Amino acid sequence: TLLGAIMFSELHRARTGWTDPDDFVPGAGRLQQGYEPGTLGFDPLGMKPKGAAELLAMQNKELNNGRLAMLAIAGMTAQELVTGTQAF
Repeated sequence: TLLGAIMFSELHRARTGWTDPDDFVPGAGRLQQGYEPGTLGFDPLGMKPKGAAELLAMQNKELNNGRLAMLAIAGMTAQELVTGTQAF
């Protein structure tokens, strides 16, 4: 069920943002005109900022949180390799 939900959401995203391969023109972009990655019109809680500066700040915070999470996982992996024991 989860895999099906992921599949349908990814298919929707691909059809929304990317040009159809049959309509592709060499030298042109592969994204739809006016499409901004990550903007699918789904914001049920209304958390997306209205201004461009606020949106950029939120995007930067999200990127920094993701980078911190990757560093944390790398540290946990290194700890497991050095000590030879599992963290969880």
